[in-house]
Amino acid sequence: MQRSLRLKRELQFISTEPPPGISCWQNGGQMDDLRAQIVGGVNTPFEGGVFSLEIKIPERYPFEPPKMRFLTPIYHPNIDTAGRICLDALKLPPKGAWKPSLNISTVLTSIQLLMAEPNPDDPLMADISSEYKYNKQVYVEKAKRWTWKHAMQRNKVVDDAEDFVSVDDLCKGAEVSYKREAVCPAEEAEKSKKPSL
Repeated sequence: MQRSLRLKRELQFISTEPPPGISCWQNGGQMDDLRAQIVGGVNTPFEGGVFSLEIKIPERYPFEPPKMRFLTPIYHPNIDTAGRICLDALKLPPKGAWKPSLNISTVLTSIQLLMAEPNPDDPLMADISSEYKYNKQVYVEKAKRWTWKHAMQRNKVVDDAEDFVSVDDLCKGAEVSYKREAVCPAEEAEKSKKPSL
């Protein structure tokens, strides 16, 4: 009873006063199965991307933290390929920082902050963490590419002849002529760095 009343209040609060760049809703009317979206922050490799998350609410909520994971692939040292997130607020003490006074909105805001400011000293992905620490430009370029490929709006580009080309094909370098070009920003930046022969 306490769980459902609290969840109703939290979801109402998120819908009326959502944190910037964050939305959350029930999945299929299930109170313990939620979905959320986080918009990638400005001046981060995730800018322009929309990242979907799955949120499972345990029976003992708020005395246990919600289980959250990314559904959208993201290149990040603290988020693994299954979408699991390494964040203290998602773990119980003594290893974690979850407490019943936290809520879904604050945890989603913490995840948004983690996206902008990774913690390479507590990684889930050691190789990405090492890249972030010692070769940040390579990390940024890869994260931008992943964002472009997985988190950008999946619309099709259409020219006057009604030819369809997917964004993935464009990002892979498909040679297609349009009145208004769509280009993978990370690959365009890479090309501009290479000296022309």
